[in-house]
Amino acid sequence: MSPEVAVSAEKASAAGPLLVVSAHAGDFVWRAAGAIALAASRGDRAKVVCLSYGERGESARAWREGKGLDEIKALRRAEAEAAAAELGADIDFLDAGDYPLPESPELVDRLVRVYRDFEPAVVLTHPPADPYNGDHPAAARMALQARVLAQAIGYDAPGEPLGAPPVFFFEPHQPEQCDFKPDVLLDITPVFDRKRKAMECLPAQRHMWDYYTDLARRRGVQLKRNAGPNLGLAHDTMAEAYVRLYPQTTDVLA
Repeated sequence: MSPEVAVSAEKASAAGPLLVVSAHAGDFVWRAAGAIALAASRGDRAKVVCLSYGERGESARAWREGKGLDEIKALRRAEAEAAAAELGADIDFLDAGDYPLPESPELVDRLVRVYRDFEPAVVLTHPPADPYNGDHPAAARMALQARVLAQAIGYDAPGEPLGAPPVFFFEPHQPEQCDFKPDVLLDITPVFDRKRKAMECLPAQRHMWDYYTDLARRRGVQLKRNAGPNLGLAHDTMAEAYVRLYPQTTDVLA
């Protein structure tokens, strides 16, 4: 694993609006709910954009129960809305379909308009590699392309050109196979109870609840190891792992 940077809630206090681009309705909860809850607790706006409901590929239990497509979409939407409310985030659904999630200029344009309207200070999305689920890198490619287009003064969309918000990739389900090497560890201890409650809003994927609780605990151990002995971190520190895409800009090395 590459060297990791431990980031506390205090250090992130000046972040600003947070945008999360999620392939499916549940992805943002498992991977980034801590970051979302921290943003909301600081008083920053947080918005989640779900490109699909995960109705075909991530709703196996509902299909086995005999539910139809429209019913499953409604179910996943309600679950994701409840989770976002628990975290303090707004949520939009683009209903683009999943398995596969189609990449198209039209969908990228819709994301450009979200960027221009919301003006995020930070963007979270999937990493660009996932051999188990092509929807995840498809979402990442569209999120990154839309960010670039939203910065272009000549792009035909309402609003002012976007700045250059940093992009962080959140942790995939099987990080080793996705070449995911964290360089940012985010302390989510103060809000982990909200993440857990948000996870419990997704009974369609109940098997993920304990997995991501255990993962947060392991990442918390790594955060403490990288932060050193002087920060007074709690014994039960909980964390999320991220990879930063673009260079950090700073006048102080820390």
